[in-house]
Amino acid sequence: MQLTTLKKRHEYLRVRGGQRCQNVAFILEAKPRAAASGAPSDVAATLPDQPLGPRFGFTITKKIGNAVTRNRIRRRLKHALSQLAGEFAQPGYDYVVVGRRRAATQPYSDLKKDLERCLQRVHDPRGHPAAGRREPG
Repeated sequence: MQLTTLKKRHEYLRVRGGQRCQNVAFILEAKPRAAASGAPSDVAATLPDQPLGPRFGFTITKKIGNAVTRNRIRRRLKHALSQLAGEFAQPGYDYVVVGRRRAATQPYSDLKKDLERCLQRVHDPRGHPAAGRREPG
């Protein structure tokens, strides 16, 4: 599946405060495009007749490493999401993936499983305990 990406800063900022899932390799944030007040978003206003698929943004800070390392992380995350988006990403949602250093070295199969788990978690209305936290008992 070809991913549609977020392009502008305000699109990234709008996703802040939405559902969030994090682990050692990345943070995934998700938010529906339609505003909570019911007003259509900028995208819905420009494409009123078309179904809106999911859009993805990728952020990797310079603290992680040089450009080669950051691009490697971005490529790995994009490829894994392109394989999972058709099944787990919901139409009308924007997602921002914040890559961490571990995403460069984590086995690809584990990275893909973590992304799948986080995509499911951000859409689960019941919510889940934070990753890594154990239930008493």
